[in-house]
Amino acid sequence: MRSSSKPSVTSSTALSYIPWETTMPDKPTVLFLCVHNAGRSQMALGFFQHLAGDGAVAWSGGSEPADEINPSAIAAMAERGIDISREFPKPWTQETVQAADVVITMGCGDTCPVFPGKRYLDWQLDDPAGKSVEDVRPVRDEIERRVRGLLEELNVPALG
Repeated sequence: MRSSSKPSVTSSTALSYIPWETTMPDKPTVLFLCVHNAGRSQMALGFFQHLAGDGAVAWSGGSEPADEINPSAIAAMAERGIDISREFPKPWTQETVQAADVVITMGCGDTCPVFPGKRYLDWQLDDPAGKSVEDVRPVRDEIERRVRGLLEELNVPALG
């Protein structure tokens, strides 16, 4: 299993990686943020997209994107049948934050953006950076539990 190396992505080019055509006024849009966009936010994005299907839209980003997705996060998600190996760390942009209905922050503290009128949830989760797959599994499982709860709050039926 390979880890995903990012192309050269800056906040100005990150917008080109957002599938803006998926933004629908009748579908909730969620943005998952962490510092490196390499572990927690990528796992959350993977679960959300897998469970929501076409019922909602999700993106992820980081304040200081890493060079690649955490290989243990990729492996832990593959155990659940979710492939995040094609993702890569991306910076968040003001446009993505403003387009989201819900912004989920995961350990980015003051580096995460705050805009008035947005719904924010702060998910305190262990950082999987540098951890083995065995140590990432509990984080992955907690993320899945929280994503399922979020989908329920958003009235989006979870698939599977």
